[in-house]
Amino acid sequence: MCVFVLLLGFPGVGKLTIARELGSLISAKIIDNHWFNNPILRLLDEDAPLPKGIWEYTARVRQAVLDAITAYSGPSANFIFTHAGVEGDERSTRTYQQFVDAATQRAAVFVPVRLLCAEEELARRISSPARLDHLKTTDVETSRSRSQQAVVLDIPHPHALTLDVTFRSPLESAAAIRDHVVACRA
Repeated sequence: MCVFVLLLGFPGVGKLTIARELGSLISAKIIDNHWFNNPILRLLDEDAPLPKGIWEYTARVRQAVLDAITAYSGPSANFIFTHAGVEGDERSTRTYQQFVDAATQRAAVFVPVRLLCAEEELARRISSPARLDHLKTTDVETSRSRSQQAVVLDIPHPHALTLDVTFRSPLESAAAIRDHVVACRA
């Protein structure tokens, strides 16, 4: 039985870092949200504001990847996806649904995991210059504002897990998620 784990959290929370640790614990392929976004975003002028409608193009890339997974990956292949979903944002909800639909098509156990982090720690993590290499935001003020005004996407699901990673290492976080995935598979 395959598993689709969706790591949800604000930029800087450690989705990709935790996914890498978790991938080795549950033998899963990692599909980072920047794999969908960056092919499109790299085409744009770095200094210009993002054009209206740009996210519809990244959604198409995401759907193509999910379609390929459902059509061609082995029946026991596990996947870990990352997504910076925001509660109340229609695009975040549509993206979440793309993952749910793909899991359903694959008859996979779907496990959404909300990763939370205290505002100060999130600001510290997001300011890392290494994030720029992957077209990831390093804007501390936007991070603080998001932490104060928004909530990580929280769609009820029987396999959902909410995990505060403020004081957990990536390996500790991955181990907690692995234990939850094992329980969901049972």
